[in-house]
Amino acid sequence: MKNLRLKAARAARDLSQQQLADLVGVSRQTINAIEMGDYNPTINLCVAVCRALGKTLDELFWAEESHT
Repeated sequence: MKNLRLKAARAARDLSQQQLADLVGVSRQTINAIEMGDYNPTINLCVAVCRALGKTLDELFWAEESHT
């Protein structure tokens, strides 16, 4: 599943994939893969991305629960 919340948060900060990658110490391809849903990042990388974007894990990575 694509991570549109991450992409939106990155865009809101006016950061390119490369700029975010540089901030958290990974490649641009890694950021792209996370946004495309092709890569499940480690918790440490999730935390680093959240800190760089000023967001919480809930806001960017945890799937919203469906209430039935």
